[in-house]
Amino acid sequence: MVKQQYTAFDQVKAARSNNRPTGKDYIDHLCTGFLEFHGDRQAGDDKAIVAGVAYLGDRPVTVVAIEKGHGTKERTMRNFGAPNPEGYRKALRLMKQAEKFNRPVLCFVDTSGAYCGIEAEERGQGQAIAENLKEMMTLNVPILSILIGEGGSGGALALAVADRVWMLEHAIYSVISPEGCASILWKDASKAPEAAQNLRITAEDALAFGVIEEIISEQDLGKASFYDGLREKIQQELNDLCAMEKDHLKQARYLRFRQIGTKGMEEG
Repeated sequence: MVKQQYTAFDQVKAARSNNRPTGKDYIDHLCTGFLEFHGDRQAGDDKAIVAGVAYLGDRPVTVVAIEKGHGTKERTMRNFGAPNPEGYRKALRLMKQAEKFNRPVLCFVDTSGAYCGIEAEERGQGQAIAENLKEMMTLNVPILSILIGEGGSGGALALAVADRVWMLEHAIYSVISPEGCASILWKDASKAPEAAQNLRITAEDALAFGVIEEIISEQDLGKASFYDGLREKIQQELNDLCAMEKDHLKQARYLRFRQIGTKGMEEG
């Protein structure tokens, strides 16, 4: 059988599909005993980010997920998965708690980008994202981030400074949306397919450049067999990461990000 070929913009459309499982779906199917935490202790609670503690098998973990929601009503309530600064601060609060209690952190990323409204900027959107980047780089516990749909700009990166980053087969990861890129470069958003091709946003591109470590097959996506297989992979990865000395873990994380892109440049 010949494997179906997808263009980069086909991948964009697949990543945005309303039929894809959302972050909360992954938590519900992979974890047990999930206890959600709310609020950033400063401004309020951001429903675009769901965070709390749970069990992955027998291991307690801190889970953070960007949640788009299902259906118009829930998607509106979740701000269509575009987090405000209080969402990123909530996520960081839970990560620092995980560090205190020596729990690994598991992140599910699915956002077109951080919310860019005036109110978000007034409440410190840029600083909130920057704080996450800085603190995650030196966190003393393992971090595994999985891009399950869209991975847009700093809004996605704020939960993806991790020891291991995985992407689903049809997820995307980009500094800007194809439409935004086309509007800037050619003043024509209809050239989004061309922009998508040039942005190198697919999972295959990210793997080639060393941005991610693994591509997760979407065979049986959303079915019990898919979640069972993914849970087993996550458990094995966390076992390996938790066995590392903390100083070695942080140093390896630092080197991981220093080396991003060198593989692609050498091969290019």
